Amino acid sequence: MSSRVIVALRVKAAPLRTFDVFTREIGLWWRPNELFQFTPRSPGRLAFEPPAADGLGGRFTETLANGKVFEIGKVTAWEPGVRLAFGWRQATFTADQATEVEVRFEAVGEETRVTVEHRGWDSVPAAHVAKHGFPELLFQRRHAEWWRGLLEGMAQQAQTGGG
Repeated sequence: MSSRVIVALRVKAAPLRTFDVFTREIGLWWRPNELFQFTPRSPGRLAFEPPAADGLGGRFTETLANGKVFEIGKVTAWEPGVRLAFGWRQATFTADQATEVEVRFEAVGEETRVTVEHRGWDSVPAAHVAKHGFPELLFQRRHAEWWRGLLEGMAQQAQTGGG
């Protein structure tokens, strides 16, 4: 079984609005965290590039202050208002170390339940700098707390932001 973190939160906005905030307004709600940065020079500006009309392509990137673009991962699912999935890697990951994030958007009355599942952490050794020397359960707890904080910021943006 893959090591993973699952976090869910209800947002007072429709699924499509919530998906748009997650993907198109990420720079307004994402809070960098020193423990979970993508590159040693983070934070930069995060962005999703949606796939082309044929469903191919799409990526999640961080543009650093010097203009360099780091590809965090490829977008593997782009279903507005329903589901988003993308690769997630840090600059220190080797080719065989990769994780994946899947975000589901489910209507619940007039709200949206957003569920983030970040899986594949078993591909990253316990001694890797990305895990900060935390035992597995503590790492998962800290990572889940971080995702929860991110979702709370995203929910605030969905409820009060423009668009």
